[in-house]
Parts: sequence; C-alpha cells; structure tokens
Amino acid sequence: MSEITKNSILNTIKNVQNPDLDTDHLGLNSIKVFKLENDVLTLEISIPSKVETINKKTYEQIVDSIKKEHTSLKEIHLNIQTSIPTVTNAKDPKKDVLLPGVKNTIAVASGKGGVGKSTVAVNLAVALAKNGAKVGLIDADIYGPSIPLMLGVDKKPRTIQTESGVKLEPVESYGLKLISIGFLIDDNNPVIWRGPMASGAIKQFMSDVHWGELDYLVFDMPPGTGDIQLTLVQTIPLTGSVIVTTPQEVSLIDARKALKMFNRVNVPVLGLVENMSYFIAPDTGKRYDIFGSGGGEKLSKELTTPFLGGIPIDPRIREGGDKGIPIVYDLEGSKEAGIIMKIAESLNEQVNIRNSSSKGKVEISLGDD
Repeated sequence: MSEITKNSILNTIKNVQNPDLDTDHLGLNSIKVFKLENDVLTLEISIPSKVETINKKTYEQIVDSIKKEHTSLKEIHLNIQTSIPTVTNAKDPKKDVLLPGVKNTIAVASGKGGVGKSTVAVNLAVALAKNGAKVGLIDADIYGPSIPLMLGVDKKPRTIQTESGVKLEPVESYGLKLISIGFLIDDNNPVIWRGPMASGAIKQFMSDVHWGELDYLVFDMPPGTGDIQLTLVQTIPLTGSVIVTTPQEVSLIDARKALKMFNRVNVPVLGLVENMSYFIAPDTGKRYDIFGSGGGEKLSKELTTPFLGGIPIDPRIREGGDKGIPIVYDLEGSKEAGIIMKIAESLNEQVNIRNSSSKGKVEISLGDD
C-alpha cells in the first residue's frame, strides 16, 4: 500500500487506459483540490479530454483505479473538470529543423526594464501549463537571469544522450521545462560577455537542449531591441511576440518601439499586456491608478494590436516571484491569478487565429506580415 499523495494520485490517473483522456497533459497543477481526512479523499481534477464531459463509466474507472491503488481509503469524493486543449502548430521548415517537437515559439518582450516582464512571462507560462499545454521557458535575459529565483529552482541541468547527440535536459518546475544561464553560473558572478557571446548562448539554449514535445516555448527576453532580439528572430521564425508595458507614457514610448521592431522583422505581435495597471487598497477597496490608466489599451488600438489584459499591482505577485511560487499556482483562486489565466487563454486564442490565417501561405521570410 503506497502513501496517498498528490503525486501518487496523479500517477494512478495517468495509468488509466481510456481513449477520451489526454493523460499526457496531466501535471500536479491539474489537481485543484486535494484533501485527505480520516481516510476520506476529496479530489478535484482538471483533465484534458477529447469530450466536453466525462461519462459515468470513465468516472467510475478513475475512482476504481484510485481505490485499487490505495486500499485504505474509505470514501472518494471526486469532481472532474474537463478541458479540450486546442493548440495549433506554427509550421515552418526552419523552426522544425532546430526545434522539431515545438509547436509554437513566443517571445515575451518589453521596450524598457522595470515593467515586470519576467514576472509576466513566468506567470503566463505557468498559466498556459495549467490550461493543459506543454510549455518550455527560456530565460533569454543573459545579463539579468531571474527565472531560477522566480520558479524556486537551484539545481543544474544534467546532460543526456539523445538520437542527435549529447544535450542538456531542461530543469522542470511547476509543469514547465526551463533553461537559464542562471542554472550554469554562480549567483554572485556577473555575466560579462560581449553581444556575440550572449547571442551564442541563446542559440545553444535552442539547439543544445532536449526540449521534446512542447505546445509552447516561451522566451523571457531582455528589455530593449538589441543583439539577443535580433539573434532570436534570425535563428528561428517566431510564432509571435507579447509586449509588456505599464500605463505610463514613458513606458508606452518604449513599448511602441519594441512593437515596431517586431513588425519590421516580420514577427507577428500577438498582443499587449499592461502590467501594474492599477492598485486596489486592501483596507478600503478604493482603486488607485498609480501609473496612469488606459495607456496599454490606447496603444493597442493605435497600433491595431490585441489587448490581452491588464494585471493590477498586488504585493502577492511580487512576493510570489521572490519566494519562487508564481501567484497563478500559489493563489489560484485569487482575482489576480484569474486575470493572468484569462490572459493566457487570450494568447492561446491569438496563436490559433494566427496559425489558422497563415495556412496555405508560402513563407519566404521570417513571417507573413
């Protein structure tokens, strides 16, 4: 009789043989409620499924499998939510050679630092994974890698033998596959590299890491419009980019430049996210527009780019980054986590629209704009 844990329950469900269940997309994030008291298990699970609802036979099959594996249980109260993941594939020969198992490549970028781009990238990647996608995250900010801290990872990636040679195996956390220069250097040592060396590291993060099958490979880009951005768009055709800004004009000016840079190199801008949109005082409930209001939405209309959503200022978002537990995982019932989950859904929608509209086109450059 094995110990009853989230992990043991998850492994039991993964072993259920049922054509309607997409167990490949299951992760610990799929278990929304796990409560064990006096040998009574209360469980709520989100399962990617090929049908909109789970029928009685499938439900009983899951319960029987759990009972068989954990015979000490007296009762099982199971609630199953189903989701039908639809992630279309951005087909491109150049991308498929370098990243054969990756469907979509997304750059999360900003025109300037200090807008919370990495926080958005991390929570957006975790949200995509919670929605049922297989997600990888590349920390492309070579000079200021923050992904290890934000996702609570302090181990180094190991090397493995693959069909195409020896490669690094990405570190895993919160359902994501991760790589960062921060995993490979000492925390106290600065990265003092010229542009070509930093650009070379980004290429290696794609070619020398065994990513496997992914729906999304997200790049947390450095701020600005420099060498690393150009290296990325010249190495692989990106599915698209997401621009992060704050409402204030000084940030919008640089966001506009970043957006136009991606347009010039034929990378579709899938949408704009406004971070630090407003602050709700916890004692009074009053809203304060600390950095102004409506700037991101105004910019999206000006440049005919989808507005994916605005994320409010909340100390818990910052605390989640500092302690390595993203808010969409730690406080999934909060309003802020819900906003980020909706932004992830909107992004997935824009990716599907982009990929559907590009079918049948002959691409002769880095994009189809």
